Amino acid sequence: MKNAETKMDKAIVALNNDFAAIRAGRANPAILDKVTVEYYGAATPIAQVGTISVPEPRTIVIQPWDGSILGEVEKAILKSDIGITPNNDGRCIRLNFPPLTEERRKELAKSISKRGEEAKVTVRGIRRDAIEGFKKQKKDGEITEDDLKGLENDIQKLTDKFVKEIDTIVANKEKEIMEV
Repeated sequence: MKNAETKMDKAIVALNNDFAAIRAGRANPAILDKVTVEYYGAATPIAQVGTISVPEPRTIVIQPWDGSILGEVEKAILKSDIGITPNNDGRCIRLNFPPLTEERRKELAKSISKRGEEAKVTVRGIRRDAIEGFKKQKKDGEITEDDLKGLENDIQKLTDKFVKEIDTIVANKEKEIMEV
């Protein structure tokens, strides 16, 4: 039971991390979390090669500690799927976020719903695996029929709780995206 709950918690954390990388028209440094730069032969996250700041609501500034990798940072951002063209001024890189169009907002909302459904499928898969484990315990004589019914009921309540939490997270992110 605890194992299933831990896995469901991880599904929620993964969903939140996934949503943090979706831009909602305003600058959010989490968008750069998955972008890596080739630095001394190793793929290094941008946050580890410089300072990332948000001086204005629609601008992110990346200031590498080593000025020689400015071009590498620029290339990494261009290769990533964040959809922003970096402006390199020789000392730092600026990412300007244009306001989202209505069409793009709707696309993002669909994508958010889809990712929410995927998270629910993951949670339900964890429930299925837990119930199979309980049935195996019953078959092996470790638990009784009444224990099995109680555990199935408990895992269903836990699943319902996490599915409701996913729905809330999805609704909040969609609301954030649709705000003008």
